[in-house]
Amino acid sequence: MAMKNFFEHSNKRFAMIGSGSWATALVKVLLQTQARISWFVREEAMITHILQHRCNPYYLQSVNLDAERLDMSADINKVTSDADVLIFCVPSTYFGEEIAQLTASLEQKFIVSAIKGMVPGENITITEYFNRKHHVPYDNLGVIGGPCHAEEVAMERLSYLTLACKNEKVAQALAKAFTCSFMKTATATDIYGVEYAVVLKNIYAMAAGVCHALGYGDNFAAVLITNAYHEMIDFLNETHPAKSRDSASPAYLGDLLVTCYSQFSRNRTFGSLIGKGYSVHAVKAEMNMVAEGYYGTRCIFEMNKKHKVSMPIAEAMYAILYEQQSAVTVIRRLTEKLR
Repeated sequence: MAMKNFFEHSNKRFAMIGSGSWATALVKVLLQTQARISWFVREEAMITHILQHRCNPYYLQSVNLDAERLDMSADINKVTSDADVLIFCVPSTYFGEEIAQLTASLEQKFIVSAIKGMVPGENITITEYFNRKHHVPYDNLGVIGGPCHAEEVAMERLSYLTLACKNEKVAQALAKAFTCSFMKTATATDIYGVEYAVVLKNIYAMAAGVCHALGYGDNFAAVLITNAYHEMIDFLNETHPAKSRDSASPAYLGDLLVTCYSQFSRNRTFGSLIGKGYSVHAVKAEMNMVAEGYYGTRCIFEMNKKHKVSMPIAEAMYAILYEQQSAVTVIRRLTEKLR
């Protein structure tokens, strides 16, 4: 079956791979549009809790889940085999651990990445991983972009998602599954750009957090984020030019803005704690959730050794996070490079 026709037939079964806050928020959305959902939850105790109490015991506890319509399992291969559309939504740092268990065939599966990071050590995105390692064609791959925070989805505040697929009609069909009273959707065909924008905006959100903690104000933040936007687009255009890329759209500019400014941004929070003098080890221990920007910073830094795009903000975060340079000194130098 040609993947451009994948969603022409109804009754496609959706499966969520992951059980963190973002996965829980997306399950909440899918329950608005789908009769049943398969859900890979690695802990049996969490499955029992959700079935009994209709909520995730660790993330977004206020979200009421219709457990009777959830087919949960701690066996990733069972969930994969039973579904047509697989949404991978685990922290990138745990992706390798989860995918190592996967032996079920991915043939005739449509795979969507809702992961906001890259494969550690590989320096590639999730869709690139499935394409290169599992030979999944890009016609079978999609990406979920923002701007969207799980916490606001939990509160049913009006939110927006971008669904990127190689084929526009496929993207439109996939978007319908995520469209409900509190979620609007847009589509894109720039899979590469949307997925890398998700990675890059987390790095810049950490920079915004560091600067805020160091006492830089809103005026400077506006300049910082403007420069971050140009830095992000320069990287995308250099590494993968695309005629269809609308860089001022919500998937790029919008997601960057909300991640840099929002009180719910874990990457901004991570950066803020670093700016206050906490060590990386202490911040990781303090936070209950993974800040993808920390891992993404190394991946982008390593990638850019080849491309040599001017990325002073991303390089500043690498110096702070991985070279243990003084945040005060690094940001002071950065202020001389911004325009």
